[in-house]
Amino acid sequence: MTPRLQLIAAIAMCFALSRGADAFAPVSSARVQSMHTQPQSIQLRMSETEESTSSPVANVEEEEEEVEMDPATKLALEKQKKADELRAQEVFMKRSTGIHKCSNCDWEYSPEKGDSFLIGGMIKPGTEFEELPSNWRCPTCRASKDNFIEVVETIPGFEVNQGYGFGTNSMTSGQKNSLIWGSIAAFFLLFIGGYALS
Repeated sequence: MTPRLQLIAAIAMCFALSRGADAFAPVSSARVQSMHTQPQSIQLRMSETEESTSSPVANVEEEEEEVEMDPATKLALEKQKKADELRAQEVFMKRSTGIHKCSNCDWEYSPEKGDSFLIGGMIKPGTEFEELPSNWRCPTCRASKDNFIEVVETIPGFEVNQGYGFGTNSMTSGQKNSLIWGSIAAFFLLFIGGYALS
C-alpha cells in the first residue's frame, strides 16, 4: 500500500472508532451504565394533553435516577434538600430607619432634619417622608419623590425567632457587636478593678 492510502485508512479507522466515544467529555454515571446495560424500550402513547405524555417520561427518568444512585449520593442529596428548605425558611427581618435615599445622587432625607437647612428647603424637621407633597423633589439633583428608596436595617436570623430570647434576637448586627465588645470591656475593667482593691 502506498503511504497515501495508509494515511487515509488510518484516518478512516480513527473516525470510525471516535464516532461512539467522547474522549474529552466528562464521564457521567448515566453514560457509563448505558454502555454496560441494554437500552430499555419505553412505550409512549399519543394523548390529547401534553402534560400526560411528559409526566410518565419524567417519572420514569426520576425512577431511573433513584435506582442509579449509590447510598452516599442519596445521603448527600437529602442533606442538600434539607439545607435548601432551611434557606427558604430563613427570612431576614427588615426594620425601617425612617431615612430615604435618592437613587440618583445618594442624598438622604431624614425626618429629624427635613430639608430646611438647605438653600430653598421648605420642609421643616419632624416631617415624615410619606407626608411630603407629591411634587417635592430632591434638593441636590431635582429627582422626583418616586426615586427615593427607604433605608432599612437587616436583622439576621429567622424571622419566626425574633421574639424569643432576652430581646437580643431582634438586635441588628451593629447592636450585637457593641453589646459583645461592651461586655468584654466591662469585664476587663472589673478584672483590673480587682487588682486595685488589693
